[in-house]
This record gives sequence, structure tokens and C-alpha cells, in this order.
Amino acid sequence: MAASMVLDTGAYTAKVGLADEKEPKIFPNAIMKAKSERRKQFIGSQIDECKDLSGLFYVLPFQKGYLVNWDVQRQVWENMFGKDMTIDCSEHSIVIAEPYFNFLSIQEAMNEVFFEEYQFKSICRVNAGTLSAHKNKKEKPSHLCSLIVDSGYSFTHIAPFYNCKKVAKGIRRMNVGGKLLTNHLKEILSYRQLNVMDETYVINQVKEDICYVSTQFYEDMKITKLKGKENTIVRDYVLPDFSQIKKGYIKEEAFLKPKPHEQMIRMNNERFSVPEILFHPSDIGIHEMGVAEAIVHAIEGTPKEMHPHLYRNIVLTGGNSNFPGYEKRLYEEVRSLAPQEYEVNVTLPNNPITYAWEGGTVLSKLDNFEKEYSVTKKEFEEQGQNICYEKFDI
Repeated sequence: MAASMVLDTGAYTAKVGLADEKEPKIFPNAIMKAKSERRKQFIGSQIDECKDLSGLFYVLPFQKGYLVNWDVQRQVWENMFGKDMTIDCSEHSIVIAEPYFNFLSIQEAMNEVFFEEYQFKSICRVNAGTLSAHKNKKEKPSHLCSLIVDSGYSFTHIAPFYNCKKVAKGIRRMNVGGKLLTNHLKEILSYRQLNVMDETYVINQVKEDICYVSTQFYEDMKITKLKGKENTIVRDYVLPDFSQIKKGYIKEEAFLKPKPHEQMIRMNNERFSVPEILFHPSDIGIHEMGVAEAIVHAIEGTPKEMHPHLYRNIVLTGGNSNFPGYEKRLYEEVRSLAPQEYEVNVTLPNNPITYAWEGGTVLSKLDNFEKEYSVTKKEFEEQGQNICYEKFDI
């Protein structure tokens, strides 16, 4: 039997691979156009061929966390199945990760695309959080409950799971994700230093390289106001020009004069005030709870017997989990909000971006996978969309 294929199509990157592979292929889930080559478009993994990434223009299939632009998504998938994964779809089953509470129209279109266009043998559509819960259960078999905090590109979702089944009443969503953080960084840099409003790709790279979550916000703010060597937070970041400097980097020492060909931005309090939005969205006028309060709120939405088990198994996934200091700060804030008698435990996996994909490989190898989780092409042809509503818990 051929290995199942696991596809986690996120709003920013798509993760794809066969279940017997160690790690997935990761590439942007978008069509990109560069300033230097106006006529040519780069689909998904083709971005590696682009020489000049300045002023990169994105056409995204996802808006606000849901798949809305099917034409773009089809092109990305076709490039993926055709070039990146040269496989015969009719011999494989596929596990597809989906957002929580996905719209029915999108779910139906997904079924049709994967069965009728790509001719997969069977499909299993499931929430990314459920896949993470399966991975977590394999790593910690003694834990029946888990709380998956998935902080991605469009949203941050917090979902409680019992025995890998989601507890729908406890799911919470914050409208803060990586896209908002990058856009905010673009705005403050453009206002304070240099107009970078068109440089989404470059500023996203800056954010990933240099930003961190502060565990003592006000103390760090005081340090950023100091002059010279006393300011231990300030960093100079050299922007790429894509002729001599292909990738931006942090200078070893701040306050040095730039070389003639270098263009620099100075990152001071921006380094930690941007990720701070995850914990205090009200800082930029978004009237919502921060991650820590949302975690407590989500747990309170579940039966009381589950509370201690959820507090002691909080799992962080999604790209924002890679910010240095994120795990420590989240632990401290949840600990201060949680009842004293409960043990709090926050886990950050080695690679939070591919954690759900790894969960998909675990799920596809279960003995009851074919029977309980997936719908075969034959069943779909006989019973249509109804069988999918019954089988898939979205």
C-alpha cells in the first residue's frame, strides 16, 4: 500500500510530503510577482528562481484565514503535485489540514477538487489542531487532554482536545497573527526611518531574524531609551539589495557607520513591541484578549474535570511560536492567571511550523485510519457530499 500524502495548506506556507518522509517540503502558498520581472509570476516553490525579491507582490489564496481565491490555490496545488511531488494521485490517500469551522461551500469544493480533479484514492479532511493533538498523544500517551495554541499567519486559535477530539465549546480565536505583526512593523519602520511599505518579504525576514518576546516589557523599554553602549537591545539590521547582499543580516555591533553599499535600519524597541501585540492586542486598538487570557478563557469553556489536565499540557504551534521568549512569557502569564492548585506546563515542539504536518503522518498510520477517518472515492461517488459531512469533524 502506497504511503498517504499529508498536505497542510496554511495561509502563508504550504507543507506537503508523504507520510513515510522525515519532514515536509515547505514553500509559500501564494503566487508572487517581482518588481524586476513584471511579466513572470512565481508559483509556490518557484520563488527560489527569483533573483530580486525586493518589492515582491503577493497574490494570496487565503484571506482572513479562509480559502477564497480558488484560481490561485489551484495553480499552487498543480505546481505542487506536478513538479514538487511527482506522484500518481490515484494510488495515494491524502490527509488535508483545514481551518476550524470552515465554510460548507469551501468544504464541498475541496471534496470535488481532490476526488474529481486529482482523483485521490481516499481523502481525510481534518483541522490542523486535531493533527497536532494526534502528534502530542503519540509523544505523551499518558495525557488524555491537550490544549493546542496555534498562532499562524491570519489568526491565533486556541483549542482544547480530549482524546484527539476537539471540544468545540472551548475553541477561541484571536484576530492576531504573523501577517498583522509584519504589517505593523512595516508601518512603524516606514513612519520612523525608511519607507518599506512595499517590502513585505524583506520586513517579514527582519521580523523573524530580530524580534523577540520580552519577559519584562517596562524594564526593556527603559533600556531602549539609554544612549550608546548602555543600550543592550538596539541592533542594526543590514537590508538586502539583492545584488551584493542576498539576505539581510544583523550587524555584530550597533552604531557603526554603514559601508557605502549597505542600507541599514536600526531596530530598538520595535524588536519586542511588535510581538507584544500577541499578548496585548489593545496596544494597537484591537479590542480583544491577549493569548494568555484567551487560553484561560478557552479552558473555562470546557467541563471542570478537564481543567487541570488542559493546564498541564499546553502545546504551542504555528510560526509565531518561534519568537525567542514566547514560551517563557506565555508560561509566566498563564501561571499567574491560573488557579494556584493546578500545575501549568507549556511545551514548544522542535519545529512548531511542521508540527501539524507531523501529526498528519501519525494519523495516517493508525490502524483505523481508513475505516474511521477517511472517505474513499467509491463512497463519495455513491453517497456524494453527505458521507463527508458524517465522517469529517471540521
